Amino acid sequence: MLLKKNIPFGYVFGKIKYEILMVAVYSMLVNILYYQYGYKNISIPIAVPMVLGTVLSLLLAFRSNQGYDRWWEARTIWGAIVNDSRSLSRQILTLTASDYPSEELESFRERFIKRQAAWCYSLGQSLRKTDPLKGLERLLSRRELNYVMKYDNVPAALLLLHGRDIKLALENGWINNYQQVSLDQTLSKLCDSMGKCERIKNTIFPATYSLYTHFTLLFFIVLLPFALIDSLGFMEIPLVVAISASFLLIERMGISLQDPFENKPTDTPVTTIARTIERDLRQMLHEQHDPQQEEVLDHPKYYVL
Repeated sequence: MLLKKNIPFGYVFGKIKYEILMVAVYSMLVNILYYQYGYKNISIPIAVPMVLGTVLSLLLAFRSNQGYDRWWEARTIWGAIVNDSRSLSRQILTLTASDYPSEELESFRERFIKRQAAWCYSLGQSLRKTDPLKGLERLLSRRELNYVMKYDNVPAALLLLHGRDIKLALENGWINNYQQVSLDQTLSKLCDSMGKCERIKNTIFPATYSLYTHFTLLFFIVLLPFALIDSLGFMEIPLVVAISASFLLIERMGISLQDPFENKPTDTPVTTIARTIERDLRQMLHEQHDPQQEEVLDHPKYYVL
């Protein structure tokens, strides 16, 4: 997600404010013990945390790369959903073209294309574990809503309705067998994209790796004040806080990126993408698009390109 505006400073450090406060208090206690009470033997060689910091940097880099790969894969999948949604709508409008268009055919096209826009919203909302039917009453008929309510996987139910409508179009002579196959292939691509998103959502990052990395980070922070106390004096406190904040922020960044469907400012902007798809599909139907709807983004504080 590309941001036009900078992320607020308070949002970034708000994620680690309690950890930073604890580190500051801990560093201050070490400083007091060393200078006020004369515990000079608590200092350790700086090489000890340096070696541990090097190992920790490699672990955090690996985690961040893996988290970004998951985030980028999710964004790539939703890019494919945009393309396939446009392709499916184009096929419906062009392959069902007739010299004598009927009211039934026009109703079929409108129902099908609006249902595709509803599918995009429903998929994004189901991935975020929110109500997959929220806001779909303006795109689906009451009959369609009652039908998909019976299913646990609402996006899959909407694709099933797509498939039934394609069969109906074949029976009515609006498309031929070859066109049916082409439409069904596009539906299969959408189904594949849905499955890939569900795989990312349901495949958690190994808990043991996260736990071991976090323990290593805590051990590094615990040792850091003892390595700097002998040479920096009181300045050891802000330096330890700054170094600890850097490592903690990198860890949190990896955690945020590894879950691209958690409805956070750092996740894949599925609602915004679905809004773009709806705009394009409505314009294919020659419907007037309400520009105010484009202001409804995933996170109002952040503006995406």
